[in-house]
Amino acid sequence: MSEKLSKEELRKALVQEIASENDRAVVTAVPNYDRVHMRPMDEIGGFKIRPGFYEINGATAIPCGVNFTIYSNQATSVELLLFRRGEDEPYAILKFPDNYRIGNVYSMIVFDIDIDSFEYAYRMDGPYNPKKGLVFDKTKVLLDPYAKVVAGQREWGNRANRIYKARVVKNNFDWGKDGSLLTPMEDLIIYEMHVRGFTKDASSGVKEGHNGTFAGVRDKIPYLKELGINAIEFMPVFEFDEMLGRRDYQGRQLFDYWGYNTVCFFAPNTSYTSVIEWNKEGGELKELIRELHNNGIEVFLDVVFNHTAEGNEKGPYISFKGIDNNIYYMLTPDGYYYNFSGCGNTLNCNHPIVQKMIRDCLRYWVTNYHVDGFRFDLATILGRNEDGSPMSKPPLLQSLAFDPILGQVKLIAEAWDAGGLYQVGSFPSWNRWAEWNGRYRDDLRSFLKGDSGKAEAAAIRISGSQDLYPVDARGHGASVNFLNCHDGFTLYDMYAYNEKHNEENAWDNTDGHNDNLSWNCGEEGESTNPEVLKLRRKMIRNAAAVLMVSRGTPMFFMGDEFGNSQKGNNNSYCQDNKISWLNWEDLKKNNGIFQFFCKMIRFRKDHLVLRNTCAPCSVGFPEISWHDTKPWTKGFPHDGHYVGVMFAGRKPDGSEDDIVYVAVNSYWEDLKVTLPSFPSLNMMQWVCAIDTEKEEQGVEEHCRPNLPVTVKARSVRIFYAASMVEII
Repeated sequence: MSEKLSKEELRKALVQEIASENDRAVVTAVPNYDRVHMRPMDEIGGFKIRPGFYEINGATAIPCGVNFTIYSNQATSVELLLFRRGEDEPYAILKFPDNYRIGNVYSMIVFDIDIDSFEYAYRMDGPYNPKKGLVFDKTKVLLDPYAKVVAGQREWGNRANRIYKARVVKNNFDWGKDGSLLTPMEDLIIYEMHVRGFTKDASSGVKEGHNGTFAGVRDKIPYLKELGINAIEFMPVFEFDEMLGRRDYQGRQLFDYWGYNTVCFFAPNTSYTSVIEWNKEGGELKELIRELHNNGIEVFLDVVFNHTAEGNEKGPYISFKGIDNNIYYMLTPDGYYYNFSGCGNTLNCNHPIVQKMIRDCLRYWVTNYHVDGFRFDLATILGRNEDGSPMSKPPLLQSLAFDPILGQVKLIAEAWDAGGLYQVGSFPSWNRWAEWNGRYRDDLRSFLKGDSGKAEAAAIRISGSQDLYPVDARGHGASVNFLNCHDGFTLYDMYAYNEKHNEENAWDNTDGHNDNLSWNCGEEGESTNPEVLKLRRKMIRNAAAVLMVSRGTPMFFMGDEFGNSQKGNNNSYCQDNKISWLNWEDLKKNNGIFQFFCKMIRFRKDHLVLRNTCAPCSVGFPEISWHDTKPWTKGFPHDGHYVGVMFAGRKPDGSEDDIVYVAVNSYWEDLKVTLPSFPSLNMMQWVCAIDTEKEEQGVEEHCRPNLPVTVKARSVRIFYAASMVEII
């Protein structure tokens, strides 16, 4: 490498090599460039070095070597460790010279090193005073927080290395013409998915070697298209270590299967890839996202910025603990870890340094992986101050809401945390944040299983939860409606179990929620009783029907569309086995349930009035109205078990009315229901499109004007208005 490489030559080479638009902008406008890069090279341990690019965090490949940048507020010295791939002892230790530090940032270009031949990590020295949260230990090997790939755990369940190290990658993936789909939030149908569990079982039928990987999901895109969903919410795909906390229970290995203990926020989980080419790390996930976009499916990531895998004072040093423990974590006055996450530590999200890291991370996934949105786990933690108290205008949440690069990205909050802060309907939003609507889940579960006193609450939730999300303030996309997700019973188990059955988690069945608002339909667990099984299928159809006609954005968990069961386990976080893996044989066994989901998704897409405000309809019906068994009844009796909700508007082209009436009978007896009548001169008639009493949805039924219809016990009927001319 020539020591006379000019400023302009180096700058042009960097711009050509670095694919990220953000990094290009930094490289072409480095304020300290002239001062640090026109000097002769230094040499340490046989390596030629120069001061690096301080604004580019992490390790960045450049034509002449690698730029390493890391920052620490309290460290007194930093060492760069270079390892041969697969080895745990460094072959080179390069201490950053004192004059390679600007402010609290250490940056160094190391020349003539091949990114395909080494891995790297850091060591930091600094003060040790645990009561002040300072726990520097110069013997600890630390992972780069901005690492784009974490080495050493390629094969699931088999950690090859004792320490966490990173690899340097070239961001040279060819996206072609791929861009954001920008589907309106209210038009989305979200499918929550665990990458490994979706195709790990042999019954998935994916290509050999693709089971449990990003490639396996790609193989299943035709299935997802047939189902009709248009957004996937991936459970954590950031690098996590499934081996942390691994336990043995009666000869079965328990892992951190869900992945909610993040090791590195910028790196995809390498064990979710089927084939690794180290100069194209992340390529398999990028190929999956590009193919999903080509098929009209958006991609959301479930992100966990409320805690990390480092745990409390007894946990391991991975990165943040050894870099700036008292900045990255919320600490008590005595230096212990606040635990609002329930996982040992709480990330100090509203410290400016942590804010920047989170914002950089989300920008990276949007610009480099074309991600369409994020669901934030235990998001109320992101609104807590450094002492744990809730903030009225959390800086992090506000900065994400107004960030230019994230301007068209969906932001979805799980608006509660393990510390008891519950903000469903009151999460700081700036009209940008949507929320998992936990009130929808609880009220509809209770009503659908037949609880008294829930009719009005059910009507409110079906109508869009405007008590929580007023349309004039929050629009139609603020409420993500769901009945089931990864956390809790599956939809099938919700109607097969009264109690959780988490014995195999090895906590004596003390973990997981105790109040599941479930009903086993007469028998606990597996049953051979045909009447019990028939009722369970109908209850599943009821839930699917109501979810798909509710205002807001529907979301359901993978496998719910064909009766997937976890055998009553409502907290399968550690079950990397058939408890959590989808059994695709159930798709054949319960194909009727699958076909019903497909039909309900199509019905939702066909009727804009279910998703958004329309122009007033011609017959004068209000946009949303509630009805008891008699139309236009004011309110619902406390012991009532019937809800009628009507949505009315004009189709976008103005050609005709779009009117849908939803009749939900959670009572254990049939009910006679009178539907709203049309004006005498109006040539409109009700048509029944959906009847969950029927195992198969056959020919649509035309209802005779002004005569009551029967809504069978524990069933849902959905009607739409059609002109008599069309019917004839």
